[in-house]
Amino acid sequence: MCLGIPGRVVDCPSGADLGRVEVAGVVREINVSLLDGPFVPGEYVLIHSGFALERMSAERAADAYAFFGVDL
Repeated sequence: MCLGIPGRVVDCPSGADLGRVEVAGVVREINVSLLDGPFVPGEYVLIHSGFALERMSAERAADAYAFFGVDL
């Protein structure tokens, strides 16, 4: 079993393998090469071990943050 956390895309240059993603107020570089771009700032991705594994809706991200006790 793995634990994935949602992150909000801050920016991701077209064609880049790394994008800046915010998780609970902290911005980190995340590898987005497993997903098809382009990425739009404000959209959410599910992150595990520094990799974006799937896109997710803001509603799903809010549910996950609520589970962890973090406000979106």
